[in-house]
Amino acid sequence: MTEDAIAPLAPADLTLDELRAALAPLVAANAAFDGWSDKAVEAAARTFGADADVARLAYGGSAVEMIDAWFGEIDRRMIEAVSADALAAMKIRERITALVEARLAAVAGEREALRRALAILAMPQNVARATKLGWRTVDLMWRLAGDKATDYNHYTKRAMLGAVYGATIAVFLDDESGGHADTRAFLARRIDGIMRFEKMKGRILSSRDPERRLSLSRFIGRLRYPAV
Repeated sequence: MTEDAIAPLAPADLTLDELRAALAPLVAANAAFDGWSDKAVEAAARTFGADADVARLAYGGSAVEMIDAWFGEIDRRMIEAVSADALAAMKIRERITALVEARLAAVAGEREALRRALAILAMPQNVARATKLGWRTVDLMWRLAGDKATDYNHYTKRAMLGAVYGATIAVFLDDESGGHADTRAFLARRIDGIMRFEKMKGRILSSRDPERRLSLSRFIGRLRYPAV
């Protein structure tokens, strides 16, 4: 028997982790109406054919766990949408743009669910987890784009992309233009800003002037630990 001929596991045979991942897009679809709640999980379980009690157990009644699982599904869709071969043929600016646009396309049909998810993540008790999830996203994007930096460049690139991605999401949620043209234009301008900064950073780091190097260090520190 070939691997393709192996039948998929029935819902009852999935581990909790597998069930959580499988239900994630269905939970998101229901979250637009029922919120990120057990009610959304139960509706998703009925559609999937899973036991509702087991489905609730998979998320532990936590809206943040539901959102985390959905974001993981969005990561998977982003990876599928932009192949490694396609990325290899692009310039770095094009890679980042393609990855962000692929991620936006993956949530385009669930903007209300995303709006509700962001409202939950913005709650004070969820800020640390939200920061972790945001970092996971931008880190994945940079790694897919081929970034191998391990010094402070690793942090500055992710901090800047995180700011750009967050701002782009804010525009995207209310964008009614055809093909989300306004969001694409906004993203292009912000990525241009990242590229200009990277060029400026290269010039400063190659400078022999210690004051210029110190100024960059202070700026990087604010990116990692922004003032409130």
